[in-house]
Amino acid sequence: MRKHIANIVRGVKKLLGPKTPAKKNEPIKSVIVAPHARAKGSEWQPGQAPAAKPESKVSSSDLRHRIPRRTAAQSEQAARPVRPHDDRPQRGGRPQQRGSRRDGPRDERRGPAPQRGNPPLSAAPTTEAESVPAQPAVPWDPASFQVPPEDGKQRFQDFDFSPEIMHAIADLKFQYCTPIQGQILPHTLLGKDAAGQAQTGTGKTAAFLLTIMQHTLKHPLPARKPGTPRALVLAPTRELVMQIQKDAVSLGHYAGFKSVAVFGGMDYEKQKRQIYGQTIDLIAATPGRLIDFLRGRVVDLSQVEILVLDEADRMLDMGFIPDVRRIIHQTPHKDRRQTLLFSATLSKEVMRLASQWMRDFVKIDIEPEHRAVDTVEQKIYVVTRREKFSILMHLLRSPAAERVLIFRNRRDATTRLYQRLVREGLRCAELSGDVPQEKRVRILEDFRSGKLKVVVATDVAGRGIHVAGISHVVNYDIPEQPEDFVHRIGRTGRAGVSGEAITFADEESGFMLPAIEEYIGRPLVYIHPDEALLKPPPRSHSV
Repeated sequence: MRKHIANIVRGVKKLLGPKTPAKKNEPIKSVIVAPHARAKGSEWQPGQAPAAKPESKVSSSDLRHRIPRRTAAQSEQAARPVRPHDDRPQRGGRPQQRGSRRDGPRDERRGPAPQRGNPPLSAAPTTEAESVPAQPAVPWDPASFQVPPEDGKQRFQDFDFSPEIMHAIADLKFQYCTPIQGQILPHTLLGKDAAGQAQTGTGKTAAFLLTIMQHTLKHPLPARKPGTPRALVLAPTRELVMQIQKDAVSLGHYAGFKSVAVFGGMDYEKQKRQIYGQTIDLIAATPGRLIDFLRGRVVDLSQVEILVLDEADRMLDMGFIPDVRRIIHQTPHKDRRQTLLFSATLSKEVMRLASQWMRDFVKIDIEPEHRAVDTVEQKIYVVTRREKFSILMHLLRSPAAERVLIFRNRRDATTRLYQRLVREGLRCAELSGDVPQEKRVRILEDFRSGKLKVVVATDVAGRGIHVAGISHVVNYDIPEQPEDFVHRIGRTGRAGVSGEAITFADEESGFMLPAIEEYIGRPLVYIHPDEALLKPPPRSHSV
């Protein structure tokens, strides 16, 4: 057996050829073996010993210049990790073939490759919650916005606003300040606390937004972490918060002012992403949803420089004051922030709150809305409960009814009137607490744009309606509180545009009118409708 094994070893050595001994201390040279072309019939056949293959030894240094340089695309491809090849059929039983449409360049199929890791704040997607500075094609010249002086009126250029703010004011065609703006801006622009008696529609929103924006532009800060606003506005209703946000986007169009609206009834995670996706200057919020974000540590109010309490009397009536206290305690002390408060009435309860949260504040009393609005024509129709709908239909069918807002006292009554108008072929919408928030937003946008001409609403929903160009307000039911009567008719007759307010005094609610007359300080004029208005109008196309 041993002889047999030795013979096999000698045969293998003979096949491999003689071993060439390496010289001592000779450096080893790396070589590249280049195979020559084989002659036909020289391939190895089974059962034969492998023949010696001719080789040519070439130094790697001599061959390096023959190798073509690798392109940038090839280098990038080589740097990618090699994925194991999988010959298994794809889903559906069909293997993916090369050359198919899905094998095209990646940029054409899916766009650029996504970046790993957190993107920079500047790369956050633009949403409706932020304002990105617009770069006009031609630089804006402040001299192009000239407003002639007028006795008893104050112009916006009389204040030292930055050019970015003045550019937005010019675009919005604001010329003269409203009474609340003219009286409160000289104090707030100096950093003083202020309490203003002003109702919706008087320009108070622009007053505190201009104060906030001017402050942030004059005192820029380095980058801050997301969810840390410099200003906070608290408001009682979702509609009012959305309107504040909308005005902030318009006024901050050229200033790069970024704001977020925070309110309940909308996607929590979506609002959270808006807060985390950018460095924000302003948060406008309802108290309930803001407390949710504070509990989750989504929002940090420790850097708030300006705090605004809008419609403080309404928040007091709706029971929000305990939540407001908790929120204010998360902000800096009143000695280290500026606080502004606005209310339709500066009652004892409101002033008590102001003294707790403000320091050396200035009190601004503006003439109430029922005396300041002289462009609203009021009509009080003395009717029965059954006659109201015929008069309403005549109004809605008339060409003068460009945009009509109808108020009822209860949700169920609002729904019944809305459904009856739909049966009459009218295109209208309902606004009440029973309507989902996303639908309410769409209704307000359609009403604002003119796509929708008739809206039936309750008082709570109607407080958040800030729509220019409302031609008629109809009190289908007389409100139980005189203040609500004033708020309702204040939806029309804005910005110097005439409007008409119609109130139905029937046998069930006419007894409320004396209290309203006492509140507004003047008697109302009562009208008996014509017989033609008591007959149902002919049905026509929907409006």
